[in-house]
Amino acid sequence: MVGSFQSIGRWIFLAAAFTGIALILPFDGWTDVHRHPGQMTVVEAVRIALGENHEIKAMKSLAAAQTEEIGIARSHLLPKISFEGRYLRTNNPGYAFMSKLNQQRIEAQDFNPDLLNHPDAVNDFQSTVAIEQPIFMKKALVGLEMSRIESQAREEELKRKEEEIAFQVVQACLNVLRAKEYERVSGVGVADAEEHLRVARLRYQNDVGQYADTLRARTALSEARQRQNAARKNVSLARRALGLLLATGDSPDVGDALPELTVKDLSFYGQTAQRRGDLQALAFRAEIAGQGVRAAEAGYFPYIGVGGAYQFNDHNDPLRPEGKSWQVTAFLRWELFDGARRGYERSKARHLESRSREFLSAMQQGVSYRIYEAYLNVEEAGKNMELARETLATAEEGGRLLRLRYENELAPLGELLNAQTVVEQARAGLVDRSTDYRLALFALSFESGTILRDLGIEPNIR
Repeated sequence: MVGSFQSIGRWIFLAAAFTGIALILPFDGWTDVHRHPGQMTVVEAVRIALGENHEIKAMKSLAAAQTEEIGIARSHLLPKISFEGRYLRTNNPGYAFMSKLNQQRIEAQDFNPDLLNHPDAVNDFQSTVAIEQPIFMKKALVGLEMSRIESQAREEELKRKEEEIAFQVVQACLNVLRAKEYERVSGVGVADAEEHLRVARLRYQNDVGQYADTLRARTALSEARQRQNAARKNVSLARRALGLLLATGDSPDVGDALPELTVKDLSFYGQTAQRRGDLQALAFRAEIAGQGVRAAEAGYFPYIGVGGAYQFNDHNDPLRPEGKSWQVTAFLRWELFDGARRGYERSKARHLESRSREFLSAMQQGVSYRIYEAYLNVEEAGKNMELARETLATAEEGGRLLRLRYENELAPLGELLNAQTVVEQARAGLVDRSTDYRLALFALSFESGTILRDLGIEPNIR
C-alpha cells in the first residue's frame, strides 16, 4: 500500500514540476507567444485608442480650435469692409438740408430763409460701404504671435495626452493579462485541490485515513473553485475596462506579446524627458507670458490706419440712389493718458511671466524626481520578481515533500493544506511581481516621454 502511495506521490511531483515550469515560462516568453484568433496585441490596442479614445478626440478638437484662433488674431491686421443702411425722416433744419444735399437735390429755392428755417419733412435712404485697413497696430501683432505660440502649446499637450492614454492602455492590457494569469493559476489550484481530495478519499477507502480529511479536502476544493470564479469575473472586468479606453463599448481580448523594453542609463531618461509634451507646453506658456509683457507695452504705441467709404443717398428708393459720394481717410489714434492703466498692466504681465518661469522650473525638477523614482521602481520590481520565482520554487518543493509525508502517514492533512495555501499565494505573488516589473518598465518609458516610440508608434504613422 505504501508503494502505491509513493507512486502516486511521484506522479504528483511530476505534475507539480510541470505546473511550475508552465507558470514561469509565460512571463519569460511573453514576447514569443502568439495570440489567439480574435485577440489584439498591445500595440494594436494603443493604435485603436489613439484614434478612438474620447479624451484624445477632445484634445484634438481643442488643438484645432486654437489653430483657428490664429486666424482670428490675424484678422485684426486685415482690411475690414462693412455695409450700413439707414433710413431717416426729419424736419430738423440742419439734417433736412444735409439730406437733400447728399441726395444732390439742392435747388436755388432751398436757400430761401423761410424754407431753411422751417423745412418740410425729408426722407433719406443712406447706404454706405466702408473699408478700414490697419497700417501699424502693435498689440495685434503681439496677439498674433501669442496665438501661434499657444497653438504650439496645444499641440504639445495633445502629444502628451496621447502618451498618457497609451500608458493607460498598456496598464489595462497588463491588467487583462494579470487577470487571465490569475485565472490560469486558480485552475492549477483547483486541480491540486482535486488531487488532494482524491488522495484523501483513497486513503479513507483503504482504511489508512480519516473521513474528516476527506471533508477538509472537499472544503479546500470548494474554496479553490470560489477563487477561480472570482478570477474569471476579474478577467471580464479587466477586458471591459480596456474597452472603455478604446471607446469600443465591448470587452476586447489582448494577447501577451509586448515589445521588449531594456533599461538604459538614468541620464538617458533625464535627457529624453526634457522633450516631453507637457514640459514643452509649459515652456511655450512661459514664452506667452513674456509676450504678455510686450502686449501690455504695446498700449503705449499709436494705431495708424487708412480707410475709405462710398455713400449712396436717395429720398425715395434706396436701390436707385440720387446722390453718390466717396471719402478717403488716414488716421492716427494715440492714447496719451489712461489713468496709469498701461503701467499697471505691464507690471502685472511681468509678475505673470515670473510666475510661469517658476512653474516651469518646478515642473522640470518634478519630472526629474519622477524619472528617478520610476528608475528605482524598475530595479525594485526586477529584484522582487526574481525573489517571487525563488519563493514559488521553495513553496512548491515544500508542498511536494508534505504530500509525500501525508501519503506515508507522516504528516496530517492540515499541514498539507497549509502548504498548498502557501503555494497558491506564491503563484499569485509571481503573477503580481512579473506584471509589476513590466508595468514599471512602461512607467519609466512614459515618464521619459518615449512610450510611443518604445511601442513602435511614430508620429508619421499615427
